[in-house]
Amino acid sequence: MLEFLEQFNPIVQTLFGTGFTWFMTAAGAAVVFLAKNLNRRLNDGMLGFAAGVMIAASYWSLLAPAIEMSEGGVLPAYMPAVIGFLLGGIFLRGIDMILPHLHLGDPIEKAEGVKTNFQKTTLLVLAITLHNIPEGLAVGVAFGAVAAGLDSATLPAAVALAIGIGIQNFPEGTAVSMPLRREGLSRLKSFWYGQLSGMPEPIAGIIGALIVMSSRAILPYALAFAAGAMIFVVAEEVIPEAQRDGNRDIATAGVMIGFAVMMTLDVALG
Repeated sequence: MLEFLEQFNPIVQTLFGTGFTWFMTAAGAAVVFLAKNLNRRLNDGMLGFAAGVMIAASYWSLLAPAIEMSEGGVLPAYMPAVIGFLLGGIFLRGIDMILPHLHLGDPIEKAEGVKTNFQKTTLLVLAITLHNIPEGLAVGVAFGAVAAGLDSATLPAAVALAIGIGIQNFPEGTAVSMPLRREGLSRLKSFWYGQLSGMPEPIAGIIGALIVMSSRAILPYALAFAAGAMIFVVAEEVIPEAQRDGNRDIATAGVMIGFAVMMTLDVALG
């Protein structure tokens, strides 16, 4: 697979990577064709797994390379990572305040962002769409960084990140389509909206790749920015949702397993 990807430029590689993450979202959404409801304990474990993957990816695939790239610079090696990380969280918080959306399990009265007349279905999809942006951005930044030719930015590492994000997108796709089905939508519409929530990832990925390819100096900030955005999503949405119904032990086990899987992928492939 690596030999196949090496013949393409980083933008095409990013499309392959984010295309895979979108496909996994669609595969997760397709579970709605098999059942109307998903066991809540299983769902919470899957969400915990997704959180663990995102946490591990944030460090192993993004923050650690960002710190390594900054060594020998004018600023302390940790500084670009800290700045980028915090800016990523601030950016997601800003979008969170503006974009109309509704967290899974909440009544429509608790919709966040600017007030609109959007239906509950649209608000639910927008919530997951918002949280898929940093994942696509992270994959794009990782592939774009390979073009810089730095030892800490390799194609295997970018592929490992795409695989990890793709794996955790499966439960996210299911977490969108199942509630929509319970809201009364048909299986086809529930699947459609579920897979649609993953479409921003290729767009965000291309933007991320283009940004880091335009300037080598911005690389550590961009990597840390993607990490900060993902950690914001984990802390603000994924873990609280996984523990909403009291399945804390299962959700925590999912986090541990997800972290271990992503760490293994990154170390083994990267």
